[in-house]
Parts: sequence; C-alpha cells; structure tokens
Amino acid sequence: MKKTVAIFSVLFLLLGTVKAQDNNTQLQSLVTQMDKAGNVKEFIKLANEFGQLAEQEPNNWLNWYYAAFCNAKIGWLYMEDGEKIEPFANKADAQIKKAYALLDTAKQKKELSEVYCVLSMTNRAKVYINPMTYGRTYGPPAGRYTQKARSSDPENPRALYIEGWEKYATPKMYGGDKKKAKELLEQAKQKLNAEQDAVSTPHWGIKETDELLGKLK
Repeated sequence: MKKTVAIFSVLFLLLGTVKAQDNNTQLQSLVTQMDKAGNVKEFIKLANEFGQLAEQEPNNWLNWYYAAFCNAKIGWLYMEDGEKIEPFANKADAQIKKAYALLDTAKQKKELSEVYCVLSMTNRAKVYINPMTYGRTYGPPAGRYTQKARSSDPENPRALYIEGWEKYATPKMYGGDKKKAKELLEQAKQKLNAEQDAVSTPHWGIKETDELLGKLK
C-alpha cells in the first residue's frame, strides 16, 4: 500500500513538473509573438491567450503581468477612440493587481518596477476614455506609479520610457518638457539596447521609444 502511494506521489510530481514546463514554453511563445505585435487585433488575441494561461497557472506573476500589459496597450492604441477603452483598461487593472499580489515587495524591486509601469499605463488608458472627465481622477495616479517604477528600479528602461512619454504628452504649463522627454527617451533606448537577451522577462519598449523619439526630431 505504501509503495502504491509512493508511486502515485512521484507520478503526481512528475505531471506537475511537465505541466509547469509546458506553461513556461507557452509563455515564451506568447512573449515572442507579443514582441512582433503592432495592432489592436493582435494584442486582443494575445491578451486573451495570456489571460487563459494565467487562469491555468495563477501563481506565476508574469502571466498576469503580460495579460495586463496587452490590455493596457490596447487602451493606448485606442487613444483617439475613447469609448472603446474602458473594458480593456478595467481588465488590465484587475490583472496587474493580481501580479502585484504575487510579489515580495521588499525583495523583488525589479519586478515591482515592471508592475508599476503597467499600473501607470492602465491609469493613463483610463484618462483616454474621456480626458476632460477622467484626467483629474486617473492622471495623478498614473504619474505616481511612474515615479514608483523609477524609484523601485532606477535602471528600468520602461519606466524611463513612460516618464519620457509623460513629459512629451503633457502641456508645458502642466510640467511638459519636450527637451527633458528626449533626454529620458534617449536614456531608455540606451538601456534597452544594453539589456541582455530575455525570453519571458519584461523587455518591451524599443519600438515605443523609437516611435516617440521620431516625433522629437
């Protein structure tokens, strides 16, 4: 009897290991697809697939992080069409908070910085729904999350990109500064280019940074 229990225990552990490996392979594949994505349709597909993976493996913060990032990205892509943003922004908000809950905030500062970047993006997406109505509600938290991302990991190029975007997009009378935006974006690009090859850890930002730098020439 004891031998039978031991055999089933080993089989259970092996099945769990195989499942974890399969999920990791799927995560890597989705991130590779995300690196090439550029339009709403592609990001909707990826958001759904990351979301499904997160439901299958809910204790991996990266699954929730990428699902949230894709939904927040959709909100940004719909910047000029605010009435479409809300469901994606709300979903991103719920998912990134699940990622946050899985982190050790005292020890995982780099990971925390990445989560704060998406929280900033999510709040900014909510501003786009109706800037006149939601600007004062979600604009300040977006800025605070950007600063938290910078303070948690000053070397995070995605935090630099988002701060550069804020300086670019904000009117001068409210603290916008195109020169400062360019400095931040150039720093972000330098750090993005220096990042070691990563498969599933956050490494997005080079396309976004280059696009915004192109507008500052």
